[in-house]
Amino acid sequence: MNFSDFSKASQQFNQFSPEMKEQMMKMAKVRVKEKLLKWLATPTFVLLGIILGAVIGALTACFGDISDRLSAIRDANPLYFIPALAIGGAAIVFAYKKWGRWTERGMDQVFAVGLNKESDFPLVSIPMAAVSTWLTQLFGGSAGREGAAMQIGSALSYNISKKLPFENAAHVMLVTGLAAGFAGIFQAPMAATAFALEVLLVGHLELGALLPAAAAAFTACKVSSMLGFHKFSVDLSSLLDASGFSASIFTNEGALDGKFLVKLALMGVLFGIVGGGFAKLLGLSQNFFAKKFPNNIKRIAIMGVGISALLLVFFQGRYAGLGTNLLDLSFGINATGDSAGIANASAAGTADLIGNVAGYDWILKFALTILTLSAGFIGGAVTPLFAIGASFGIFIASMFGTPVALAAALGFAAVFASASNTLWAPILIAGEIFGFNCLPAFFIVCTVAYICNGGQSIYKQKKIRIKI
Repeated sequence: MNFSDFSKASQQFNQFSPEMKEQMMKMAKVRVKEKLLKWLATPTFVLLGIILGAVIGALTACFGDISDRLSAIRDANPLYFIPALAIGGAAIVFAYKKWGRWTERGMDQVFAVGLNKESDFPLVSIPMAAVSTWLTQLFGGSAGREGAAMQIGSALSYNISKKLPFENAAHVMLVTGLAAGFAGIFQAPMAATAFALEVLLVGHLELGALLPAAAAAFTACKVSSMLGFHKFSVDLSSLLDASGFSASIFTNEGALDGKFLVKLALMGVLFGIVGGGFAKLLGLSQNFFAKKFPNNIKRIAIMGVGISALLLVFFQGRYAGLGTNLLDLSFGINATGDSAGIANASAAGTADLIGNVAGYDWILKFALTILTLSAGFIGGAVTPLFAIGASFGIFIASMFGTPVALAAALGFAAVFASASNTLWAPILIAGEIFGFNCLPAFFIVCTVAYICNGGQSIYKQKKIRIKI
């Protein structure tokens, strides 16, 4: 605009009445404020993501370390703690009724808030989720702990968002907290970012939260690692090299290996059925027992007695807790955390209980995890799903002639994909845990498993309906 144009505009403005001038000035201020807030939103979200990532990383590292210590105490004394599972369950329900009313739904509440069905997410859910998960682990409930970690992250970030003047701040910060909680407990920041972006709404990525979620995830992962929290990881390439097997889908100077692709796809179908079946049966089981025992304390106490009996009958707690013992056995990891070279085992993948995975491990862990979560114990299902997938992979390894280490790794990721109804997070977590050399194989198996899960999920996701 040149000077003459500015002069004309000024003259026109002066011709307006004082009321009109005041109205126009107010409108101009509102527009400037909106523009300013829009420009400041992303940098503010990223900065908050870094700060929250550091805090949540520290909290999840502390939470995970205490969980590991309690699990070690239980494993050393299974006959003292597992029989008291019902008492621990009753204490969980009582505590929620006394101090945490309306927060006992766990991840269901996270989804209700994330999908704008509810607007209240009390901070008391943080200590309640943590302590309830510790009790579940101490007394042997077959459950995970990532649910509590993600509740810690999402509850903290969501409540901070209420102080922010930016549009959609609550949703962006909730996704950011989810990513930080996942990254802090699994130390897989890329998978954590993808999981937070894709898990709430099937078929949609919350890309508006990409930068703050990534910033929070990488910060939480770094802080958790700096504080000494142990990350589960396996050098899959070394194991496969030791067995003389290549998991590359490309052979003959870059040509696709059709036979190997077919094997991967068929394995993906089976993993999809297992993961989708787990999600479906978990929902049916939770509804059945909720109707059978409407009183929460009676349900968790009665079922707790039965579950503890089963846990003791089946090899004195082999299927108690997270399932990390099955993961260690699946990849030949000894007590010091070193690989024992499972790749040298035969491709048959059938082993006895002495230091290896049995053919029935996956189904027993499958059933006991469903019963534990249906009773009302707190924690989550992802880590048990890793164990189910890995042990099921070993079970079917001989069917496809693949090394047990590769089959276990594929099952680890693909059963998680099918049960959670997510795609990118399982592929990325496979790369971050097992190395990226086998990423094409993980991509194929996880994609097929995701497609073959029957649309089931362990989470109460919202699905986009597409009309054709």
